[in-house]
Amino acid sequence: MLVGYMRVSKSDGSQATDLQRDALIEAGVDPQHLYEDTASGKKDARPGLAACLKALREGDTLIVWKLDRLGRDLRHLVNTVHDLTTRGVGFRVLTGHGATIDTTTPSGKLVFGFFAALAEFERELIIERTRAGLAAARARGRNGGRPWTMTPAKLRLAQAAMGKPETVISELCTELGITRQTLYRHVDPKGNLRPHGQKLLEAKRPSPK
Repeated sequence: MLVGYMRVSKSDGSQATDLQRDALIEAGVDPQHLYEDTASGKKDARPGLAACLKALREGDTLIVWKLDRLGRDLRHLVNTVHDLTTRGVGFRVLTGHGATIDTTTPSGKLVFGFFAALAEFERELIIERTRAGLAAARARGRNGGRPWTMTPAKLRLAQAAMGKPETVISELCTELGITRQTLYRHVDPKGNLRPHGQKLLEAKRPSPK
């Protein structure tokens, strides 16, 4: 059975699936076996795609108009098609740069193999750049990771405020620009320092000469 998937990027109605729908039906997809989404390809939540992938069975072929209609990025695309292949489901692209992909044919499998190799290459490059960036940061005395939202100044204010019974925790967090979880990670309800708070102050304390 042939199953078609369509997607347009905008949810305001300025784009329509008519062109994709006509192409998929012309390729032999029954209109009852068409699935669609109106969402950005970068969004994880695509109920149409989820329903489409769930409905596919061994021996079916998933058809899309263009390659970018299916995947958020190259790695997501490769992983999705790999999962389909292990389930015995074919994948075919009608037009665009991926028009030579048809995993039901030997040549189409070969072409998709190149895409898989590129995705792996991209992944290795990202890992290599990340490691190089962290090494360079450490060489300059900086540690990698997200900066803390709590600062020594905020911590001192939090300590003072937490010791007052009239303090409203939600208002204090809003004023300091931190979450409740961050607050309680650094101080207890009475304003006493916790290990994270002590560590923050020690890290910011100038080393003796």
